[in-house]
Formats: sequence, structure tokens, C-alpha cells
Amino acid sequence: MEDKDIIQEAARTIFMEAKAVESLLTTVDMEKVAEVVRRIGDGTGKVVIAGCGTSAMAAKKGVHSLNCIERPAVFLTPSDAVHGGLGVLQKEDILILVSKGGGTEELVQMIPACKAKGATLAAITENEESEIGKMADICIKVKTGQEPCRFNMLATASTLCVISVFDAICISLMQYTNYTKEQFAVIHPKGAVGDRLLGKVKEI
Repeated sequence: MEDKDIIQEAARTIFMEAKAVESLLTTVDMEKVAEVVRRIGDGTGKVVIAGCGTSAMAAKKGVHSLNCIERPAVFLTPSDAVHGGLGVLQKEDILILVSKGGGTEELVQMIPACKAKGATLAAITENEESEIGKMADICIKVKTGQEPCRFNMLATASTLCVISVFDAICISLMQYTNYTKEQFAVIHPKGAVGDRLLGKVKEI
């Protein structure tokens, strides 16, 4: 495989992923996104997010971003959840299950406890008719066409789309809660971002 072929494949991947994210503007129900934003912004509890495999990676990014804007969030490992870890979920919390197909067994097993506790259940999945999709109080459908992978199996474009939806929720929450730069500076004092927020000048 020559360099030009590698470059072409890399460019094709980036193009397909960019188009997949762009398609969210016409495929995602923004009213449901707004409902999640309102529930998190108006609520007194935390956000608990769970997913398996690549969905777990997207879920962890969502958790980190929420914490960065002071909306307390935790990632709940599905295998630990059904062995007592579900004790972290309380009535005032929101549980978000991330599952591409919507039938991930490890996540389905978490639903009865969520319902019994009276917590809000949200789902991010491409299949609204799946068990997770139908059981959720709020189901945000995130469906991607073809993955860049030649087998259409490696979750890449679809994962970026889920992350993009989490980003949309977080940025909207910043506006909804009037989150300030001063608040951000308190919890992010280090690194280049911390330097900018605190008005530091690096000496070289």
C-alpha cells in the first residue's frame, strides 16, 4: 500500500466522520436533548452514565465534560453495577444508558433498579424500539449510516456522534445554568486552560 493510498483512506475516514456528525442536525430530536438539559440543570441529583465497549468510552467523555461544568457525574461500570454498584444511583439522579443497538444485556439488567428507585432513565441509542429505548423516560436516537471501517463494524463515526450529542448537552447546560468563567477557573487551575483562566503568563 503506497503513501497516496494511505492518505486517501485517512481522508475518506475523516470525511465520513465529519458528514456523520453533520447529519445529527437533521436526525436528532433536539426537543429531547433540551429535555435532558432541563432535567440536569433543574435537578438536585447527579448524572450516572453507563455503557459497554466503545460506548463506554463515549460515556466517560460525557462524564468528564459534565464534571468540568460542575454538574456532578459518574461512570458506572455495568459489571459492577449489578453487584452492588447501583447503590450510587438515587431517586433524584439521572441514569443515561449508552448502547448503539439498545439491547446490551449488561445495561438492560440495570433498568429494574433504576425504575424501583424512581430515578430518571435516559437512553442514547440508534434503536428506539430496543428494550433500552422503550424503557427509557427519554430516548435520544443517534443513528449513523456507514462506519468508515470497510467491514462497517468498528464503531468510529457512531462514537463521535454520541460524543457530539454529549457535547451539545454540556454546552447547552453552560448557557442554561449561566455557568461562568470564574466558576471554571476554580476547578481547572492547571494546564494551558488554567493559565488562560487565571490570567497567568508563562515565562520561557
